[in-house]
Amino acid sequence: MGRTAIWMRAVSLLIIVLLAMPMATMAQNDGSEQESFSKEQLAQLLAPIALYPDELIAQILMASTYPLEIVMADRWVREHKDLQGEELARALEQQTWDPSVKSLVNFPSVLAMLSEKLDLTTKLGDAFLQQKQDVMDTIQELRRRADAAGNLKTTSQQKVVVEKETIVIEPVNPDVVYVPIYDPFVVYGPWWYPAYPPFYFYPAPSVVFTFGFGITLGWPWGYAWGGCDWRHRDIIININRNVAFNRFIDRARYIRRFEERRIVGPTGRGVWVHNPTHRRGVAYVNRATAQRFGQMPARAIENRREIRGFGSTGRFAPLPRTGVSPPAVQPRGGGGARERGVSIPRTERRGIRVDRGEVSRPAAPAPRRESVFTGRFGEGEQVRQSSERGRASFGRGGFSRGFSQPRGGGGRGGGRGFERRR
Repeated sequence: MGRTAIWMRAVSLLIIVLLAMPMATMAQNDGSEQESFSKEQLAQLLAPIALYPDELIAQILMASTYPLEIVMADRWVREHKDLQGEELARALEQQTWDPSVKSLVNFPSVLAMLSEKLDLTTKLGDAFLQQKQDVMDTIQELRRRADAAGNLKTTSQQKVVVEKETIVIEPVNPDVVYVPIYDPFVVYGPWWYPAYPPFYFYPAPSVVFTFGFGITLGWPWGYAWGGCDWRHRDIIININRNVAFNRFIDRARYIRRFEERRIVGPTGRGVWVHNPTHRRGVAYVNRATAQRFGQMPARAIENRREIRGFGSTGRFAPLPRTGVSPPAVQPRGGGGARERGVSIPRTERRGIRVDRGEVSRPAAPAPRRESVFTGRFGEGEQVRQSSERGRASFGRGGFSRGFSQPRGGGGRGGGRGFERRR
């Protein structure tokens, strides 16, 4: 082998290695072995919601750790649009979702946004579970950049309070909340991570920053018990918060449940702790987080299969047939005799019945339905002819090898055969 050939092989191997490295990095970031989110990833993920009012963003952060319940709540809201007032409050109390998810029923557009962009919502919840303080720090950094760019101001809809390194956003009217709509790629000034452009929950508006319609706080907001503790970079819980919005909530029951998990004390106050029960089997992306909440990697995989409709056997369970009774299964080799303690001859176990010295064999099975692949001995010519007819029909039908460009016509659509949908 010449030197030129050896050199070309070495160059080819180097190119393959260089191309494989970013792919391996992407697989590690997207898989269950991801250990942490980088600053660039957190900024990219939090940019669409960092300028929301504090109380609303607290509910979103907690609820995002329960993505399946967000989907359930969004569907429930769509199916019960006629519920209003006390009827809505009573129906909502019967649901088993986490209180943070229930509180977002007050903001159907936000709930729909989180449900439709479920991949981003799940990543947001995973980031908050793994790096709570980093998430809170990133929100404050994004707010400072928006303030420096002149796009975060006190208006008739919101009040912006700057205290040293902390920026608090509150509604002007405590009973009406305006959800801001903004372009995250512009509102923070020139984006400083070009390789990690910010995500969009809503389509980019025609202006840098605006507000939608004001949303009056109502019965569901009685479950909004979380608040941002920017000093300690945490979420505090007060079950007795927003009592005036909903008197149908059994707050004493919630306090007992939270006390059992050592989240709050007798006064209903404490620091938020994730409840894996409301996770409903959705796998945690981080191994350490999964172990912290009692979910091992093997169990996480099994849960993902169960959510998709698989059972413990890894296969879909067959649906019961209506109107058809399955035949009773008889035990092999005289099960009734075995139950009575009677010994069964060896010949009978093999399916041969011995009666008064005569040997009778079981009846032959019913003949199977014949096809071009199940001919009996002596039918080779028929099988060959059937196969040739099938091959000829395959060629005329508009299909070519490998599902490439079809030959000839055949069928509707001008002989297109199978085409990939666009």
